[in-house]
Amino acid sequence: MVELKLVFDPSKCTGCRACEVACSYKHYGEAGYAKSYIKHVFDPATGTFQAIYCLHCEEPLCMAACLSEAIWKDEAGIVRINQVKCIGCKTCNYACPLSVPAFNEELRVSVKCDLCDGDPECVKFCSSGALRAYPREIALELRSKISGVRP
Repeated sequence: MVELKLVFDPSKCTGCRACEVACSYKHYGEAGYAKSYIKHVFDPATGTFQAIYCLHCEEPLCMAACLSEAIWKDEAGIVRINQVKCIGCKTCNYACPLSVPAFNEELRVSVKCDLCDGDPECVKFCSSGALRAYPREIALELRSKISGVRP
């Protein structure tokens, strides 16, 4: 199985937020922004949108911080949260440098991107091509070119 990673190119993002709606609908059956696992913020300094989403880290800090061992990395490289084992302590939310896991008040557990099991809806609905999924090595190289920072 190919390990996929998301790559976001802010120079291509129009701010339409279709990726957020697609994510929310896929996971909760609701077409909205609040429950999306990907978020966008406008950076007035650069005049671009920035996406905040799970990078499915090589060594996830959220997983290391999880008190109930509810977070694991599967064979496809997807960092997942077992909602049955999650005790709702929010430690993973604070441990993540991007604050990606979010606490779902209704479910009383932390939630995050699961890459739609390897077929991300957010990518399918990104009409501008700002958000794409690539195999791990290609994604890391593209991210470094876009950000100017080596992986």
